[in-house]
Amino acid sequence: MNISIFELFSIGVGPSSSHTVGPMRAARRFIMEAKAQQLLPKATQVYIDLYGSLALTGKGHGTDKAVLMGLMGHAPENVDPETIPSILNEIRQQHQLRLMDQYPVTFDEPTQLLFHYKETLPYHANGMRFTLYDVNNTVLKSEEYYSVGGGFIVTATECKQDQKPQPKKSVPYSFHSALELLHHCKTHHKSIAEIMLENEKTWRTDAEIRERVLTIWQVMQDCIDRGCKHEGELPGGLKVKRRAPKIYQLLQQATVMDSMNWINLFALAVNEENAAGGRVVTAPTNGAAGIIPASFAYHLKFHPGAKVEDILTYFLTAGAIGLLYKENASISAAEVGCQGEVGVACSMAAGALCALWGGNVEQVENAAEIGMEHHLGLTCDPIAGLVQIPCIERNTMGTLQAINSAKLALLGDGTHLVSLDAVINTMRETGKDMQTKYKETAQGGLAVHQPAC
Repeated sequence: MNISIFELFSIGVGPSSSHTVGPMRAARRFIMEAKAQQLLPKATQVYIDLYGSLALTGKGHGTDKAVLMGLMGHAPENVDPETIPSILNEIRQQHQLRLMDQYPVTFDEPTQLLFHYKETLPYHANGMRFTLYDVNNTVLKSEEYYSVGGGFIVTATECKQDQKPQPKKSVPYSFHSALELLHHCKTHHKSIAEIMLENEKTWRTDAEIRERVLTIWQVMQDCIDRGCKHEGELPGGLKVKRRAPKIYQLLQQATVMDSMNWINLFALAVNEENAAGGRVVTAPTNGAAGIIPASFAYHLKFHPGAKVEDILTYFLTAGAIGLLYKENASISAAEVGCQGEVGVACSMAAGALCALWGGNVEQVENAAEIGMEHHLGLTCDPIAGLVQIPCIERNTMGTLQAINSAKLALLGDGTHLVSLDAVINTMRETGKDMQTKYKETAQGGLAVHQPAC
């Protein structure tokens, strides 16, 4: 497995890694390639076609806004969320889009940004197509992309080549299963975090890895802090009120330390910020962005001897677990339901906490397995296509379950019947069997049994 954990943990904006971050990256990649091919001076129009889940829940997830920002050259990791509304307002008022913020083309959003609710592209539920035209209405460039979860994107061409072995930079401890990972740990007498650190050194120095992990944690911490301060209703029309600020005020006044409500606070703060389109870290997705930071914030506040430097072990361990799901199942709710988002994040956090609290590699694997086992079959059924209900509260539940999974694993010696590999395979098969209406389409479950008003 030759993927860096920094592809799994990436800084972006809410509300969705697959429907916001991925489409913005795809649009930016398309327009940067067009610029490199010297096509932009010839372009007079651009069309965007969204398919499947991107169409069905795209407006609620901000997909339309994301692709326009990407075509202007903005990247999720550095775009200022505060500036997005004014930029979009200018595009819509002037009926003009500045490709790469340099090349103006006429743009009529209702006719040039199309939602194909009843169509899907071949390789994934999150499909999109970008097409550039010249003054003679001749196609200059057209490309299909898929947002496959966690902000990862691939082109249709790359999907076709997926079955062919691709040359990649080799890592010292390559693994494709939890069994292989544990074998490396036992053979070389290393923890999961130590194995991952050696692999990460393939791309970065030890100092760079530590600095980047600390940066990611700081962004997460900043997100928690903002979520504790920002009051009011979340956008989208459901009139969902932010709860984190009130809970924070109550906890500040409390005379008894209530660990469970602090956990609730940390997770709510992150996911309310995500729902508002704020700066978050994909971990491994935006819809599940609260579980990893809330679990570590709990560790810092309530575990004796905890220190910020623990974040390296925590992230490296969580990253190893997340990469197993990425390669062997999915982290896309549009593909396998919310078990691929909240379930995976819970599994990652459970294993990472177990490692921090002194668990051996078998106990860590057991904690990760427990975290997913009890999320199997979890659907993705957001009301009105918004990452709010049930998404925000699910992060609190996922965090509590991660903590309990780690503690439960530590009560044993690491011996367990169901392996992490088995539960990952089960999750993948369950996702395949799940009806499409329960996979981020807002066509089933709570999305249709609770009126969106």
